[in-house]
Amino acid sequence: MAFYSCARLSAKPVLASLRRLPLTLKSAHYAQAAAVPKVNFKKYEPPKPEHYDDKNARLKRPLSPHLTIYAPQLTTLLSVSHRAAGIILSGYASVLGIGALVLPHDVSHYIMMIEGLNLSPATIFLAKFLIAAPFGYHFANGIRHLYWDTAKGLSIKEVYSTGYAMLATAAVITLFLAAL
Repeated sequence: MAFYSCARLSAKPVLASLRRLPLTLKSAHYAQAAAVPKVNFKKYEPPKPEHYDDKNARLKRPLSPHLTIYAPQLTTLLSVSHRAAGIILSGYASVLGIGALVLPHDVSHYIMMIEGLNLSPATIFLAKFLIAAPFGYHFANGIRHLYWDTAKGLSIKEVYSTGYAMLATAAVITLFLAAL
């Protein structure tokens, strides 16, 4: 079989076609000249500035409902209020620090000024409650987050139960601080 294949390869038609190959390559005609497209360049114009809402109205895109379709949940409200309490506490620290640097008298002078206003005990309690509430809430919720860091209490039922317990603890801490 091998002899037959070799004999067939050396046959005259195969060798003749190999000898004609360089002539075929030299005489090939390509249709490149007819297929060249003409390219026209126009000057670049930047897109006109358009407000995002105007573009969506022009394209008839609906407004994404984002927060309006979700019912408020305890976990969402506690998370947002924890952040807000942290911001309020930062504000307290900033005001007290700047006040200590800028104001001419020490703290005892300003306490005497507040006592001189002759405010009712209920008004003083309410003021102290409003000042202590962010601290009590942020402190109790911080303890809750430390509990979560131990990888405990992360099921939905436990998250809600610790949320309610944290609110009760925050109320107790705030009332205690306001009563001082």
